[in-house]
Amino acid sequence: MPLRGPIGELPTAGLPAQALAVMAGVGACLLLPQLPAWPWMVLALGVGLAVWIRRGRAMLLGALACGFGLAGLHAGIALGRQLPVAQEQQAFLLTGRVLDLPQDEPRRTRFVLRVDDTPVQPASLRGKRLQLAWYDDFKQVPGAPSPRLRLHAGSRWRMTVKLRAPRGLRNPGGFDGEKQALADRIAASGYLVDGQGARELAAAQGIDAWRERMSARIAAAIPTPTSRFIRALALGDTRAIDDVDWEILRAVGVTHLIAISGFHVGIVAGFFALLASLPWRLLPALGRRIPRQHAAATAALAGAIGYAAVAGFALPTVRTVLMIAVVVAVRLLRRAQRTVDVLALSALMILLVDPLSLLAAGFWLSFAGVAWLLWCLPRETDRSWRGVLRAFVSAQAVATIGLLPLGVVLFGQASLAGPIANLVAIPWWSLVVVPLALLGTGLEALHAGLGAWSWRLSAWLFDLAWPMFTHLAASPLSLWWLPEVGWFALPLALLGGFWLLLPRGVPGKPLALLLWLPLLWPDTAPPAPGEAALTVIDVGQGLSVLVRTAHHTLLYDMGPAIPDGFDAGERVDVPALHALGVRMIDVAVVSHGDNDHAGGFPAVARAFPPRLALTPDGAPPLPHGRACLAGQAWQWDGVRFRFLHPPRWFPYLGNNAGCVLRIESAHGAALLTADIDAVVERELVRRDAGSLRADVVVVAHHGSNGSSDPAFVAATGARVALISAGYGNRFHHPRPETVQRWRDAGAQVYVTFDTGAQDVRLQSDGIVVQQRRRQHPRLWDATRRKP
Repeated sequence: MPLRGPIGELPTAGLPAQALAVMAGVGACLLLPQLPAWPWMVLALGVGLAVWIRRGRAMLLGALACGFGLAGLHAGIALGRQLPVAQEQQAFLLTGRVLDLPQDEPRRTRFVLRVDDTPVQPASLRGKRLQLAWYDDFKQVPGAPSPRLRLHAGSRWRMTVKLRAPRGLRNPGGFDGEKQALADRIAASGYLVDGQGARELAAAQGIDAWRERMSARIAAAIPTPTSRFIRALALGDTRAIDDVDWEILRAVGVTHLIAISGFHVGIVAGFFALLASLPWRLLPALGRRIPRQHAAATAALAGAIGYAAVAGFALPTVRTVLMIAVVVAVRLLRRAQRTVDVLALSALMILLVDPLSLLAAGFWLSFAGVAWLLWCLPRETDRSWRGVLRAFVSAQAVATIGLLPLGVVLFGQASLAGPIANLVAIPWWSLVVVPLALLGTGLEALHAGLGAWSWRLSAWLFDLAWPMFTHLAASPLSLWWLPEVGWFALPLALLGGFWLLLPRGVPGKPLALLLWLPLLWPDTAPPAPGEAALTVIDVGQGLSVLVRTAHHTLLYDMGPAIPDGFDAGERVDVPALHALGVRMIDVAVVSHGDNDHAGGFPAVARAFPPRLALTPDGAPPLPHGRACLAGQAWQWDGVRFRFLHPPRWFPYLGNNAGCVLRIESAHGAALLTADIDAVVERELVRRDAGSLRADVVVVAHHGSNGSSDPAFVAATGARVALISAGYGNRFHHPRPETVQRWRDAGAQVYVTFDTGAQDVRLQSDGIVVQQRRRQHPRLWDATRRKP
C-alpha cells in the first residue's frame, strides 16, 4: 500500500532502497574534494527529483541525484555564509541572542551567539551563528566576579568581537573543527575585545533559559559531585562533566547514555502515551469520539517533542522525534507499516531537511544500530524473563559486532568492556536513574523544590553503579586504540559483520574474521631498517615532531597547553600518535621550557610514558629526565641521532638553549632546530658546518625573522624546509622574508597552517613529502578560501 511521504507517493517496499539511494547521493557529494558550481547542483536536484517522483526504473538514480544536489546546495550555502577572509581580525560591534547553554570555564566562557538580522548589523554577519569566547579581563579587580558570569542562555547582548572564518588543525586521528563548523552552520569564531564594555540588552528567556535555571536547581539540590551526571541525564547539560569523566565513559563504551539519547526520548513518549490512554481505560465511551490509539499516539509525539526541547533539540533526540512522528502519522492514517519502513522514512526526512547531518557520527551510529537490530533479531520473542534477558543479551552482541567497524573508523577506538558495561548501564540508567531524574524535573517545573527528593534519589542510585564503571575503565578491557585505516577497511569489516550475523548453519563464518584484519590490524607502514619518517604534527602556534625508525619512536616537543584550556598534548598529539600506530615512546625531547614546545608534555607522558626524557640543563625538570648535550649520540635501526646543541656548561637561555637534533639515515638527513636564533645558528656554522648538512630542516622558531641566518640556511643545503606555525598568530610567523631565504636557497617550504600535518620519509627511493590537507582533501577545507 503506498504511503504519501515528503516527495509524493512512495511505494512502501521501496522505502529502504530509496533512503539508501539518497544517503549515497549525499555521501558522494560530501566526499568530493571540492564542490561543483551551484548551477550543476540545481540541475542534479531538479532532474533527480523529476526522475524520483516518476517512480520508473531509474527511480533510485533519481533519488541518488536528488541527494547529491541537495547536499551540494546546503554545503555551498553554509560555506558561502562563512566570514570572508578579508574581514578577519576586524572588530565588529554586534547585538544578538545567546543560544544553548554557555560553557563556563575557570578563565573563559564559550558560547554561541546568533547575530540579530537587522540592517544595523554588518551585512556579512546578519542572522548568522558565531562561536565566541569571553576571556577574563586582567584589568578587573582581583577576586571580583567576572562580568562573563552574567552571560545566560536566551539573553540578548551587545558586544565588540574579533572574528575569523572557521579554521581548525588537520592531523591523523584529530578532530576536524572545519567539518563541525559546517555541520553546525557556524559562520565565524572569535572572542570579545572588551569584556567590560559588553552590555546585556534583554534578560534570558526561552527554553534554553529554562534549561539553565533548572540545571542550577539540580546543582543546588544534589550536594554531591554526582549532580553533574543528573544534569546531563535530565537536561542534556554536559558542561560540568570533565575530561576524566569522559575518559571513563569512553573506556567503557557508555557515552551514548550519559547525555539524553533517543532511548530516553522513547521512554518519555511511552510514558505520555500511557498517561493519555488512562481516561479511555476508565471511560471506554470516549472511544466513540476519539480512538484511544490516536490519543495515545498524539500524546506520545507531544511528549517526545517537549523532551527534545528540554534537551536543546540535540540531534539524537530529533532523530527519535522524527521516528515517533512517522509512527504517529501511520497510526492516524491507519496504515500498516513495517518497522524498517519507519526507519527508512525517518532517515529520508532527516536527510531531506538537513543533508549535512550525515557529517555527524551520531547519525551513522543511530540508524546503523537500529538497522542491525531489525535485521538480526527475531520478530517474535519469548515474553518470559528468560526470553527478555536472552533478547537483551542478543541485542548487545548484535550492536557490538555491527557497530564496532563504525566506531573504529569514526573514533579510532573500541571498548572491549562496552558490552559488559552496557548490560548494566542500559537497564539501570535508562529504566531507573533517568525516569527518576525526569520525574524530578517535571515536579520541579510544577513547583520549585518539589523535585529535589527525586533528583537526590536518582543521584544515589547512579552512585551505586558508577564505581563498577571506573573499575572497568582501569582494567585491560577498557579502551582499545586502533591506527588510522584505509578506505577499504570499513566495507570489508561490515561485510564480515554481516557474514558473522547470518543465521546458524551458514558455512565459512570463521573466514569472515579475515575481513576484519584491515580494520583491527592495519598496516601502519613503519620505515624499513635504515629509513626514517618525520611527522610534523599540526599543533597550531607551537612544535611537535614525531620521528620513527623501523622499531623505535622519538617525540620532539609536544606543542602548547593553556591552563584550563586547549592542551595540544591531549587534544592533538595523543590522538595522532594512536592513529599512526605508536605504542610506546622510547625518547621524548623537550627542546626547551617554553609553553609552545613543552606545554603538552604532561598529557603525552600520561598516555605514553617515555622511557627517557631529555631537555636542556636548567629547563624545568622532567620525570626520568636527563640533559641533552652536544655530542650525545645513539643509533636505532641503522639511523643515527646526535645532538649538536647546547654544549656542556652552556647557560640556560630559553630559546637559545634549545636541543638541536640531527637525524642521519642511509637515505638522507634531517635537522630539528627548536627556537634557536641567528646568533646560535652562526655559532653552529662556525663550530661544525659539516654536521648541519641536511636534506630536511624543521625551521627554527616557527620561521621568525630572528632565525634562519643566511649562512646557516646555506650550510644546511636543505631541499625541504618545514615550518610549524598557527594560522593568524600574533607574531606573524612565518615571516615572508624568512620563507624567501629558504626558497632562494633551493628549498621547498611547507607551513603547517596551509598543509596540516606534514609527513616526510627518508627512504630508499628518495625523500617523499606528504601534506595532510592534500592527501585527504575535503570540500570544507579552510585553506581554499580566497582573500
